[in-house]
Amino acid sequence: MGLLGRKAQERREHELLSRHAAFSDESAGRLVPEEPDGLRTCYQRDRDRILHSKSFRRLANKTQVFLAPEGDHYRTRLTHTLEVAQIARDIARPLGLNEDLTEAIALGHDLGHTPFGHAGERALRAAMAGYLGINPRSSAAEDLFRHNEQSVRVVSYFERDGRGLNLSREVLDGIRCHVGGLRATTLEGRVVAKADRIAYVTHDIDDAERAGLLTEEMLPEKCRDELGRTSSERIKTMVEDAVTCSSDTDDVVMSPEVWGALMGMRAFLFSNLYKRGDAKSEEPKAEHVVAALFDYFADHVDEIPDEYHLAEGQREVMVADYISSMTDRFAIRLYRDIFVPRAWGMR
Repeated sequence: MGLLGRKAQERREHELLSRHAAFSDESAGRLVPEEPDGLRTCYQRDRDRILHSKSFRRLANKTQVFLAPEGDHYRTRLTHTLEVAQIARDIARPLGLNEDLTEAIALGHDLGHTPFGHAGERALRAAMAGYLGINPRSSAAEDLFRHNEQSVRVVSYFERDGRGLNLSREVLDGIRCHVGGLRATTLEGRVVAKADRIAYVTHDIDDAERAGLLTEEMLPEKCRDELGRTSSERIKTMVEDAVTCSSDTDDVVMSPEVWGALMGMRAFLFSNLYKRGDAKSEEPKAEHVVAALFDYFADHVDEIPDEYHLAEGQREVMVADYISSMTDRFAIRLYRDIFVPRAWGMR
């Protein structure tokens, strides 16, 4: 059995991958230079570092959409991340892109998410704005906390006792640019951005149907005709479309018809699920927990663990770093410890 070490794998990438791929031996490197690994390429090391990180493990207990769901089959932030990685690899492989880089970006893309999903993110942003005297609905408030930027912050500063994971620049760029109108410099990063949308639209429909909040027949008929009528059909349609439409380009794109159907499903979910009371009935409680914890730690920064004291002089950032790292369960337990009187021993 021959040894396929790092250098051999790097040569193999040039033999097998598309000329548009990000080659491991052409990486822009790390912020802090390191000796290369003997067996793994730089992107394989990045993937492994993320997979073994504390912040990755915490995703298992962070909300995706449904807060405190009754049942074991709803997505968490971790299962969402794994689905994004699988879809992203299914797109990257036939396009001849670097699967190791793709997977590293996918596994790290949501590490900065707050507890309680987007409800927690909104509450944390509003608390920071209130502390600074900024209108919470202003664009300035929007810039105070973004989970993609926080994901980069997590891997760069808060892992390994403050040393960070020291990931490759291409991985950091892909993590930062997986949302909105941002555009990753690598095609692998753009694949993850597409895979993220495919994953959450598809599995949020699945979870909503399981919760009895939606039925297949309620979904927009035109979108169902274009994408399919089951989760597996929709994923297959969108993956194949992305591969077919991107194969002769130097970009990652989807056809106007399939992309339009995907965005149509997303718009439907915003109107009928993400903002619907039945699905979000617990959100006011979650927002209260986040706001109360922010106010408490803003007045008691000495109780914030040392690893989150990076932003000395910016109290609101220190508090946000700490709260955003929490799982749902830890945030609730901490809230109870601080604010709920203990019946035993009360005077």
